[in-house]
Amino acid sequence: MSRAQNYINGKWVDGSLGTLDMVNPSYDTKAGEIARSGKEDVDAAVKSARAAFEGEWGKTDAATRGKLLYNAAQLLEKHVDELADLESKDTGKPMKQARTDAKLIARYFEFYAGAADKLHGDSIPFMNGYTVYSQRVPLGVTGHIIPWNYPLQMTGRTLAPALAAGNATVFKPAEDACLAVVRAFELIAEAGFPAGAVNLVTGLGEEAGAALANHPGTDHMAFTGSPEVGKLVMKNSADHIRPVLLELGGKSPQVVFTDADLDAAMPVIVNAIIQNAGQTCSAGSRLVIQKEIHDKVVDELIKRFNNIKVGPADTDPDIGPIINKKQLERVEQFVARAEEEGAAILAQAQKPAGKGYFFPPTLMGRVNNDSFIAQNEVFGPVLTVIPFEDEADAIRIANDVEYGLIAAVWTRNNGRAHRVSNAINAGQVYINGYGAGGGVELPFGGMKKSGFGREKGFEALYDVTAVKTVIVNHG
Repeated sequence: MSRAQNYINGKWVDGSLGTLDMVNPSYDTKAGEIARSGKEDVDAAVKSARAAFEGEWGKTDAATRGKLLYNAAQLLEKHVDELADLESKDTGKPMKQARTDAKLIARYFEFYAGAADKLHGDSIPFMNGYTVYSQRVPLGVTGHIIPWNYPLQMTGRTLAPALAAGNATVFKPAEDACLAVVRAFELIAEAGFPAGAVNLVTGLGEEAGAALANHPGTDHMAFTGSPEVGKLVMKNSADHIRPVLLELGGKSPQVVFTDADLDAAMPVIVNAIIQNAGQTCSAGSRLVIQKEIHDKVVDELIKRFNNIKVGPADTDPDIGPIINKKQLERVEQFVARAEEEGAAILAQAQKPAGKGYFFPPTLMGRVNNDSFIAQNEVFGPVLTVIPFEDEADAIRIANDVEYGLIAAVWTRNNGRAHRVSNAINAGQVYINGYGAGGGVELPFGGMKKSGFGREKGFEALYDVTAVKTVIVNHG
């Protein structure tokens, strides 16, 4: 078990409110404990980060920051198996998925280690007698609140660029999945960062999360989660006049035209909805199929859904459990409501016996795009099938939701591929593919209700820095 403590100012300390039990969703059994933190813990973490930014960490040059991130990357990579085991027990991910996530946190630190000393400014032509240049400077203290679906990945995704840019950080993971994150912070602490550069507080969202989101001592907030909580984070940030990065989910379409390579598309379409039990902001949850091939595609999907293996994470199935009982009931209610509105279950994998929080992958037809299940994020392994007439109709359906995070276009026609991808309102659009093994290098973020700001790639560094312009009058 990982330790049930916070990491503040370079030390492991108990939470002021005691501890919280962690649950293994595969078996509904205790997996470990974490610190339960409140306002005073968050305040100590923020003050620690501020002191570090104004002290030793703030004076650390970019090349040294990169070396420290690389040290962390090596330590994380060395402990991939241990991290994957904790992630699997904590979230219910099959081991092959948990191992991928454990590798990716190391990759994030490796990528941003290399980027730390390459965040350049510009020389700006100006009037005679002046030399003008710009710099990219850190914002100061950055707060980070992540959800429970990809704790290891998101730790790397949000923490590494903030540190590479020179910010001091306060990190709050979701209370449902912390064990692997706490162990990752133990390894990051070994990398040699000065006290206060990296701080971890665990606990309930309404206690520790709310305290961090509303703390006046941070200069930037990054939040991934529901639109409802995202609005609160943004309102709190407005009170303190600080920038925010919000990633608030999606209702992502996969648009399949008659000329698509179905042999290539089918396994990708299935994986895009069952990966992580469908608990993925970028899940391909709306399958938008041209009418001429609708029945053929559905018949093939029925065969595949009926053969999906569902089970406890340690049996390494195709799909594991939902994170907790509350989320399981939410998914069940979505499907029940869809049936009440006229949708039909076309296929459903077999649900295993046992006490785990399992929901079998479900394929639903007779779905209108204006229905509740087509417009709202289920966050479970439920794929809705929606037919379309022509290219214009496909674009209309793809865009006819409040979200705009990710999309895919399946076609062999290059002109159509570019026309449709350009017309779809989403932060990422794939052509003849979906997802990219974590896509560390690829800027990621949403449009519309999916949020704003960009993570991943070099763009993430711009979100946690400001441009300072220096004007020198030398006559």
